[in-house]
Amino acid sequence: MKNLGIKISIYLNYFVFAILLNSVGIVIAKSINVYGVSESQASLLEAFKDLPIAIVSFFIASFLPRFGYKKAMLTALAIVFFGCLVMVFGNSFVYTKVLFLSIGVSFALIKLSVYSLIGLVTESKEEHSSLMSSIEGFFMVGIALAYILFPFFYSDDPNSWLNVYYVLCFLILISFLFLFFSKVEYTVEATGNSLKEDLQASAKLMIVPLVLVFIISAFLFVMIEQGIMTWLPRFNEKIFFFSEKLSVQMAIIFALSLALGRFVAGYLTKRISWVLLVIICIVISGAILLFVLPQLKESVDLVEITSISDVPTLGFILPLIGLFIAPIYPLLNSTVLSSLPKRLHSSMSGLIIIFSALGGTIGSRVVGELFESVGGANAFYFLLIPMILLIIFVLLIDKMSKREIAVSE
Repeated sequence: MKNLGIKISIYLNYFVFAILLNSVGIVIAKSINVYGVSESQASLLEAFKDLPIAIVSFFIASFLPRFGYKKAMLTALAIVFFGCLVMVFGNSFVYTKVLFLSIGVSFALIKLSVYSLIGLVTESKEEHSSLMSSIEGFFMVGIALAYILFPFFYSDDPNSWLNVYYVLCFLILISFLFLFFSKVEYTVEATGNSLKEDLQASAKLMIVPLVLVFIISAFLFVMIEQGIMTWLPRFNEKIFFFSEKLSVQMAIIFALSLALGRFVAGYLTKRISWVLLVIICIVISGAILLFVLPQLKESVDLVEITSISDVPTLGFILPLIGLFIAPIYPLLNSTVLSSLPKRLHSSMSGLIIIFSALGGTIGSRVVGELFESVGGANAFYFLLIPMILLIIFVLLIDKMSKREIAVSE
């Protein structure tokens, strides 16, 4: 199969970083319970993860083709390998910040490389969309594994959970060696002859109306996704009164729902309009929140739930929202990337990643602040705002796309 080696490397690297990147909700809950920090303090971890992603993406997105995608991914794996070791031996809230700083820097290199390589190893919009959705779906499988892997190391010893990072170091090493010995062949035209020209090329993309609307849409979506993903373990623990271990394990439903939703999206987009699919998904997601949240109330009188057999129906319904928000992100990204020349994919990927990171940081931060001030059951109502805005922007994207096609004809 053509480009099989690089495709396997893409899947493997993305899988490893799915575990690392989205363990932030688990580590936030651990930081609150083990290190004694508040919800608002713990929510800073999202910023330590996302802001480096945005900053690194801004400065290197256009430069990356000249540096080399394989070198970038190897560098990322090396950085995060040592970040995990620092967490094990540091064992404090300060070192959780160092860990997610290393994860953020590394993931910027990985995601830029992956998004750019997808355009180089596919030959049509349909193939691009299919590969993008399957890779993002595989990413969600990695997230689900995180919700299994971390609780496996929970015990009465408050430090036992840190042993998970030895397993992660092993996975990172395997991924590094596989990529190192993989043959990566491609040719791509850089956008400029210097870093200054590269940055100017990225900045010029932002004034294209269609691109601007796309990156705002990506910002809004990640605000929704990360607001739920980051705080769901804590939400389960505080609102449903699940045990710490069960709170993380129940979040697997959300991750698996995301994975299934993205795999199914690759099939559905061949049969119905992506715009119609996205709007239907947003409406159903909002309906789930409006159905579940009014029925929830925080109480100190609840008995802790430790078994999945005792989980109430609402505890299963809420994470199923992942099934419906799942298709949105890869469809948005694939649509804009496949519409641009391949030489601009790295620059465009940088913009997507920057605004996605900012959306994740702001979404998590706002939900964290609301969680502390008005309670978790009310905090999730905030997510209805970006949902409504996202519908508006998706309709704008559709209108602008049709106008450009009419003009070209």
